[in-house]
Amino acid sequence: MDGLKGVGALDWGLLQGSVGPRVRLLRNLLYARSLSESEPFGLPMGSLTIMSLISANSGSSQRQLAHWSGITGPGLVAIVDELEERKLVTRQRDPNDRRRNMIVLSAKGVRTLETMFEVVNQIEAPLREALGPEDMARLIDLVERSIAALRQDEL
Repeated sequence: MDGLKGVGALDWGLLQGSVGPRVRLLRNLLYARSLSESEPFGLPMGSLTIMSLISANSGSSQRQLAHWSGITGPGLVAIVDELEERKLVTRQRDPNDRRRNMIVLSAKGVRTLETMFEVVNQIEAPLREALGPEDMARLIDLVERSIAALRQDEL
């Protein structure tokens, strides 16, 4: 709360019981930090998220990656195109469905992902330190449950 000078005590008016403005503020603070830290990689924003999802879910389709990351289809295609151009990922035809491309992380992509993740750990360190491991895990769980609740309408 030090750096935000009492934002927790701020009167949010009609939004006092709303999570949206607070999540947006947290996202904006993390985004501002990550812009400068990720600049040396020269990759579009969202690349780390996409590369991490590809690593954990190898062979995923672009459609799946777009859904999981909350990035629009055209936005995802632009990121994957850039990652492919830099030889960080490859598109491979699905042997079971020739119309579908699977996205796979290359060895260079794995190394880049690991380096980028170290940067993210530094960016999120103040958050982890302020919350501690238990509250950080709780925050992640609450955010994931919130996303799932809002995605119920998409089914």
